[in-house]
Amino acid sequence: MPLRQRLLVNPTQYRRVAYLTLAALTLIVLTGAAVRLTGSGLGCPDWPKCYGNALPPLSTHALIEFGNRALSGVVGVMTVVAAVLAFTRRPFRRDLALLALCLPLGVVAQAVLGGFTVREHLAPGFVMGHFALSMIVLVAAVALAWRSTHEPGSRPRSNDRLTVWSVRALAPLGALAIFAGTAATAAGPHAGGSPGQRIHRLHFKGADTLTWVVHRHATIAALFGLAVIGVWFLRRRRGASQDALEPVTVLGVLLAAQGLIGSVQYALALPTDMVWVHVLLATLSWLAVLWSVAAAGTLVPRLRASPAPEARRLSRSASRAASTPSDAY
Repeated sequence: MPLRQRLLVNPTQYRRVAYLTLAALTLIVLTGAAVRLTGSGLGCPDWPKCYGNALPPLSTHALIEFGNRALSGVVGVMTVVAAVLAFTRRPFRRDLALLALCLPLGVVAQAVLGGFTVREHLAPGFVMGHFALSMIVLVAAVALAWRSTHEPGSRPRSNDRLTVWSVRALAPLGALAIFAGTAATAAGPHAGGSPGQRIHRLHFKGADTLTWVVHRHATIAALFGLAVIGVWFLRRRRGASQDALEPVTVLGVLLAAQGLIGSVQYALALPTDMVWVHVLLATLSWLAVLWSVAAAGTLVPRLRASPAPEARRLSRSASRAASTPSDAY
């Protein structure tokens, strides 16, 4: 049997591949956070090798950093498989193929950015960009998983523009909250390096940088939480189905837990394990935001522009002529 025939997959099989790829891309975000929080960001001070060798030395930080790189390679292979199978899926769907191609490109971009991050000794801008790019790749992964679950035209479009756009507005607000969170981490004690290594931190306000950034992050996160509550009540008031309310409900619960963990970890001077849980909840919250946007659906297109004034006048004249009784018998 030709190789192409062996690679043919049906929609159910491809949906499983898409969700497994999404899970892998989520996992690599969390292992990357673990590298930073264990002080292993420069466990391998060069890239792509480790201390100039193909294998790392037998030291904890080097093994942690190299292990994350190896796992990233496995995830990269999974994204390539998802991209190839998108073209062998039957029936073929162009939208799935384009989304699937974004995943390996995103992993390659992450690898390159990771190399520059190491070369620049974990400069805050590179570290923040590294996490932000992970969130962007997850957008494509969630879209691929969601679209592979539903065939085109299987879900009715919505006429409720207010609720759909209110849910969509949560995405940029959530992204802003995550960005502020990465700034707080960049200004905090978990810069990613081990003792004795020179690591850059955000310090634009000197010793007060961490406090200033954390307070701004907390304010943005609180506004985000209030927006989620408002959207939930709006959707419920306008008769949203349980399926449409569920992701917003999950998002609200995650944000409540996130707020509690964030307050406690700040009071306890940012212990490593709690910061990792905070990153986990942030990642899950972002996935819930994307899920909410997808579940809100697409809108019915607006009506085409009304006819030109002259066309409307001629139409009215024709209507009056048709309604006037004829003189001929």
